[in-house]
Amino acid sequence: MNETRAAIMHCPFCGEEDLFPTAEVRASAEAENRPAEHNAWECRSCLRVFSVKLLGLSTRRSAG
Repeated sequence: MNETRAAIMHCPFCGEEDLFPTAEVRASAEAENRPAEHNAWECRSCLRVFSVKLLGLSTRRSAG
């Protein structure tokens, strides 16, 4: 797996750029004895914590 992907630049919920990698998700996961989400981000504008995961490539081609 290629771990050199570009960092998230905008919050997918509010569109702001006030994003920081979060350690809170890792800490709460460790406290509950479950795996942590990788690449979790905290938006300090809307206070949401999220992660983004590539599921695959689409086989659909654009018309034109």
